[in-house]
Amino acid sequence: MLTISSSGIVLGMLESPPEPLLSRVGYLLKHAQLRLSAAIAEALAPFGIDGRGLAVLLVLSTEYPMSQLEAAGRLNVDRTTMVALIDGLEDKGYVVRRRSTEDRRKNVVELTDSGRDCLHRAEEARARVERRFLAPIGQEGADRLIRDLQVLLTSGDVEGGGDREEA
Repeated sequence: MLTISSSGIVLGMLESPPEPLLSRVGYLLKHAQLRLSAAIAEALAPFGIDGRGLAVLLVLSTEYPMSQLEAAGRLNVDRTTMVALIDGLEDKGYVVRRRSTEDRRKNVVELTDSGRDCLHRAEEARARVERRFLAPIGQEGADRLIRDLQVLLTSGDVEGGGDREEA
């Protein structure tokens, strides 16, 4: 059953997906990610951020100070997207941007006290949603899923085109 949240986000389970799709990894990953992302977006809405904003706050909390370009690299987003994300966080008072004292050509970004507080509270909200999402497979299943996904993300490139048999 699908439900629409107050912010217009679709939550809930898919209604009887076509049987052939239930064995396709791409379909399953995509729809699991859509469900989880929608629930996390709902949980983060009170903080005025989304999952990408939370990821930026998390990355910025790991190393001080960090340039916009370094943060973009860590998150694998382009520079233009990072500027927009930082602009939004700066408007909310969660980060400050300043010139690097070591390299005046570089902007560095740092969390404010408000940003650290937001990170802490938003990360707790995200973790609660993730625990509820993973509850049907239990802690052991959740740990295994995380390990397996990490392996898949770091195992190298997958080439398209499929196998071709010579005639």
